[in-house]
Amino acid sequence: MILSDFDLWNYIKSGRLKIEPLEPDIVRENGLDLRIGSTIGRLKKTEKVFDPKNGDIEEFFTLETGDSFVVYPHEHVLLHTIEYVALPRDIMAFVNLRSSYARIGLTVPPTIIDANFEGQLTIEMIGGEFPVRLYSGERFIHVVFAKLTSPVEKPYSGRYQKQRGVKLPVFK
Repeated sequence: MILSDFDLWNYIKSGRLKIEPLEPDIVRENGLDLRIGSTIGRLKKTEKVFDPKNGDIEEFFTLETGDSFVVYPHEHVLLHTIEYVALPRDIMAFVNLRSSYARIGLTVPPTIIDANFEGQLTIEMIGGEFPVRLYSGERFIHVVFAKLTSPVEKPYSGRYQKQRGVKLPVFK
């Protein structure tokens, strides 16, 4: 069952779903529009081979902080949300790019938020056919929440729990 704005407000007001900071205009008809944070992670173009079993991922990224960023054609970047979210054990969510950004060629690979996840979201975005300037504070993703038929028995407690800012991939 997809949660409506009415359901989302009930979850938020009861404290079962936490969104901080919460701006009322991010609550939409059937989800939340979350905003771009102030850091971007750019994948470096290199011929060096990354070995997930024995590699330093930081060698393959450049982190930048600012009020705006340009995403170049076909560039893969990591962005994070301003909002820190905490889901209960009976809710999961689907992350989608807002349609205005999709209509100019930007894409976000399929992404979900597991039940019991807590933290800012790190989202991969792929550039389109021309450079696009993104601004910190702008709504860029739409998150659709779904109620599970029962609370999960193994709630999320993985390596990205309680992350803040852009969190680089972890393979260990």
